[in-house]
Amino acid sequence: MGVFTFVCKSKGGEWTAKQYEGELEASASSTYELQRKLVQTALASDCSGGVNSSFSLITPTSAVCQVIIGAVGGGSFVGGGAAASSGGGAPAAAAAAEEPKVEEKKEEKEESDDDMGFSLFD
Repeated sequence: MGVFTFVCKSKGGEWTAKQYEGELEASASSTYELQRKLVQTALASDCSGGVNSSFSLITPTSAVCQVIIGAVGGGSFVGGGAAASSGGGAPAAAAAAEEPKVEEKKEEKEESDDDMGFSLFD
């Protein structure tokens, strides 16, 4: 699993990014294009699995971008044999399957307009 963190800055309408602890760099005219380029740059360095990326503005002219390669992310499906073999989500999925599910029953009380102290038809 590879984790790539980039410090991004905007100057004169151009966004540039440098890896926090590394040699990777990229630049683009928009944050969207920059994030796409950073994902491609990270994939060229480590292409061992799925990709998860995030881009967070800190100020209007600075941001942090993180690219994670080879991890089961929050939006991924962990259920089939192929997804479980990645290792990241398999123990959690197995533990969740073993726990008995307890359904909580909540009794919903139907409220009428009389309970609120006024009526629509008064």
